[in-house]
Amino acid sequence: MTIDLTDTTTSAIDHALTEARRRLGGMTVGMVLTLIIVTDEEGQYDAIRAANQAAREHPMRIIASITRRPKADSRLDAEMRVGEGSPGETLVLRMYGPLAQHADSVAAPLLVPDVPVVTWWPENPPDIPSKHPLGALAQRRVTDAASAETPQEVLASLARVYQPGDTDFAWTRATPWRSLIAATLDQPHPRLGSGDVQAERDNPTADLIAAWLSLRLDIPVRRSVSAGPGITGVTFATSDGDISLSRPDGRTATLSWPGRPDRMVALHRRETAELLAEELRRLDPDEVYAETLSRLETRGIQTDDLEPADLEATDE
Repeated sequence: MTIDLTDTTTSAIDHALTEARRRLGGMTVGMVLTLIIVTDEEGQYDAIRAANQAAREHPMRIIASITRRPKADSRLDAEMRVGEGSPGETLVLRMYGPLAQHADSVAAPLLVPDVPVVTWWPENPPDIPSKHPLGALAQRRVTDAASAETPQEVLASLARVYQPGDTDFAWTRATPWRSLIAATLDQPHPRLGSGDVQAERDNPTADLIAAWLSLRLDIPVRRSVSAGPGITGVTFATSDGDISLSRPDGRTATLSWPGRPDRMVALHRRETAELLAEELRRLDPDEVYAETLSRLETRGIQTDDLEPADLEATDE
C-alpha cells in the first residue's frame, strides 16, 4: 500500500500509518529498529532498495530524509509504503525550505518506540556524524567514505571526530579480508617482517586494513597502488618467502604459501544491501574500528607512489 500526503504534518503521517496497519492487519511490534537515511532525490532509490533488502533480515521502519528547494516556503511531503512484500514500513519525507534545517524535529515523532535508531548517509558524509541533527538521534551512525570525491581525506576527517557508535562502510568491506587474513595467520607461520596491501589508489578500505595489520601485528605495512578492482592483494614478507592473498578479479582469492600448493578462496565484492545488513547486526560501539581509526590518524600509512602499470607483478 502506498500513501501520498502533500503539505502535511508528522501527526497526519502517524495517523495514516496507523490506519494503514489496521487495514493490513499488521503492527509495529515486530520491528527491531528505525533506519534513517539522509539522502537526495538522485540517491534515494538505490538507498531505499538496499534498505528494503536488509529489512528481510532486520524488520524495520525506514525513514528517508530528503531536502528539496532550500529557498522555498516550509513544507513537508510524505510518501509511505506499507506492506508490498517488505517486512517493515518505508517513509520518504521531502522537506522544503527552512523546515529541512529541523529534520530531527520531523523525524523524532516517527521513530518506532523503544527500539534502536541507526542513521545512514549513503553519500556525502557529514563533517561530524554524531553532531548532525539526525545523527544525534541514533545509537549507530553509518557513513561511506568511498562515496566521496576524496575518500582518504574524508576517512581521515572521520577519524578525527570519531565518537562511539560511528562506523563506515569502508570498514564493513574489510570484514571478509580481515577474516581470511586472521584464518591464514592462525596457522603456524614464519616470523613476519613486513606487510603490503595492494588496492586502487583511493581505496579507504585498504588504508584501514593496512592500519589494522600494523596495529595487530606490530610490523611495518605498506599501501601499494594496483589497477583494482578494489583490493587486489595482501602480502607478508617472511624469511621463507612471501605469504600472499591475491584477488585480481574481485571474486576469488588465491592463498600462496611457500612450500605449499596454492588454495582458492571465495572473496567476492559485496553489494550495499549486504554491507548494511552486516552493520545492523551489531549496534554497540565497534572498539576495533575505533582503535584502527586512531592508528590511522596518529601514524598514517606508508604509501607507495607507483602507478598501477608499474605494479603488474603484484596483481598476478
